[in-house]
Amino acid sequence: MEKMKLYNTATRTKEEFKPIVEGKVGIYSCGPTVYWNQHIGHMYAYTQWGTLVNFLRYIGNEVNWVMNVTDVGHLTSDADTGEDKMEKGAKREGLTVWEIARKYESQFLDSLDRFNIVRPDVVCRATEHISEQIELAKRIEANGFAYMTKTGLVFDTAKFIDYAKFANLKLDEMDAGARVEIDQEKKNPWDFLLWVTNQPNHIMKWGSPWGEGFPGWHIECTAMSTKYLGETFDIHTGGIEHIGVHHTNEIAQGFGSFGHQTANYWLHNAWLVMKGGVKMSKSLGNGYTAEQLVEMGYDPLAHKYLVLTSHYRKGLEFSLESLKASQTALFKLRELVADWEGGGEVNQDYKKEFARKIGDDLATPEALALVWKLTKDEKINDKDKRATILDFDRVLGLKLDKKQEKEEIPPEVLKLTALREKARSEKNWPESDRIRGEIKDLGWEVEDTSNGSKLKAVVK
Repeated sequence: MEKMKLYNTATRTKEEFKPIVEGKVGIYSCGPTVYWNQHIGHMYAYTQWGTLVNFLRYIGNEVNWVMNVTDVGHLTSDADTGEDKMEKGAKREGLTVWEIARKYESQFLDSLDRFNIVRPDVVCRATEHISEQIELAKRIEANGFAYMTKTGLVFDTAKFIDYAKFANLKLDEMDAGARVEIDQEKKNPWDFLLWVTNQPNHIMKWGSPWGEGFPGWHIECTAMSTKYLGETFDIHTGGIEHIGVHHTNEIAQGFGSFGHQTANYWLHNAWLVMKGGVKMSKSLGNGYTAEQLVEMGYDPLAHKYLVLTSHYRKGLEFSLESLKASQTALFKLRELVADWEGGGEVNQDYKKEFARKIGDDLATPEALALVWKLTKDEKINDKDKRATILDFDRVLGLKLDKKQEKEEIPPEVLKLTALREKARSEKNWPESDRIRGEIKDLGWEVEDTSNGSKLKAVVK
């Protein structure tokens, strides 16, 4: 098996990845809260983690990828306050919480397919694992890590001396704020709920040893990751926003229930943001969905290509201009592959270099640069170029063997193009530029090449 290095948030270092069982890898990813649209900001993370899964399989591992679906218990604040997001979504659309959950879970899975992200081997819903969450909370309580307050069963972070270590929290500087006002019985403001019992009007409720209620958000991930992957597994992924609260609390729960950390490697992706670092969100109206990209004339895999030009720990500033450039690059790659004959062999030198780049903490930008280097390498014949690039595509997932459909060019555009060519031959550049503008108004762009002019439909 090829070696791989991963940046482990738990140690703040890039480490050689060593699975618990050689050749087998267990991965748990924090999945969506299915109360609203899963926009491309959300999908940035799953594109990266899907690529990680592809690569681990590419180098010979069996991978079991588990992802949760949060369909209860995630409050509008990560700090045990606010309205349940599922109920908020139900009120917004006049549907039941169950209908909202299925609607946006379906949208999420459809988005995975549109972006050609391999589906997780296990997609587990919080509402279908209530008994597991109750049993885990009972175990934490029996081990002396929990206490009761008016709001429910609370994790006692004082019993876990390393609580602040994972996120380098400065607990003495943390403002108690709303948490203390909500529940003054908490021993520490950062103690968190395992089971909530004080919300009689909450729609989704179950019986428990502590009274009727629902699970806290954090307990589901520890319960489901360990159910499907064991008390200790290889990799846990999530966004950087999870480090300070959600994953810190997951680690605490692991020690409270098992006496040790559950995951050996904690990986965190940065964000896809808009220009100037503005976070992508539905409330700001800047969160495009996969379906909206298609409606605007983009291939969803152009977005995947754009994501792969960024390193998962650095994030990406998104714009429609950059998406358009990525679509142009993707289509060019596909055209090259389509023009090359099949029957070649994978070039082993390039394959080793590709594995080395991806294996260095998922360096996808460098891997894409290698792909383009290969297209220009005159020492490699076209058949072998095709075979090698399609081998890489097992990891990249860009469908590089897909033939681009040729759009039918309207007669008026062809007529204007001919008039423009005549103007160019007469070196009448003002007239040439004027006609180019007319062609663009009709939805087409003219690209002048050494082999003549080419027409491309303008992406909206």
